[in-house]
Amino acid sequence: MRNFQLLLLGFLLSTGLHVNAQTKDNPQEIAQITATLMDYIEGTANGEPERLRRAFHPDFNLYSVNRNDTLQVRSGETYIANILPGEKVNRVGRIVFIDYENDAAVAKVEIVVPNWRVFTDYFLLMKYEGAWKIVHKSYTWRDNITKQGG
Repeated sequence: MRNFQLLLLGFLLSTGLHVNAQTKDNPQEIAQITATLMDYIEGTANGEPERLRRAFHPDFNLYSVNRNDTLQVRSGETYIANILPGEKVNRVGRIVFIDYENDAAVAKVEIVVPNWRVFTDYFLLMKYEGAWKIVHKSYTWRDNITKQGG
């Protein structure tokens, strides 16, 4: 497992992942944060709610602003309940950056849903009981409609 985490970290760093740490950079911490974020990215794309439960703190909420300029708050429990086991969704995610200090981290993830939207997710993660957990998600989106024809 450790070799996989280091391989994943190496791949992400080589593809443009920006990592910043105020304390001495620790590849194991980055690998653990990355694994938590990948549980979110792959769990939503592949219909794996158990991976989301592993990634998120049980009391987390999601925050966004709707088109009427109103703050929307969704419970994480409801969000995970909407992930249907085994139902794959056409979406591609990538980690844009990770920044951490001791037991606190922030991360930015981009999720592209072809011909619909590009979501930008901002996460607050905390490390407790030996594991990194997402405790907060704020997100926004822009349309990603490809026009066909001339």
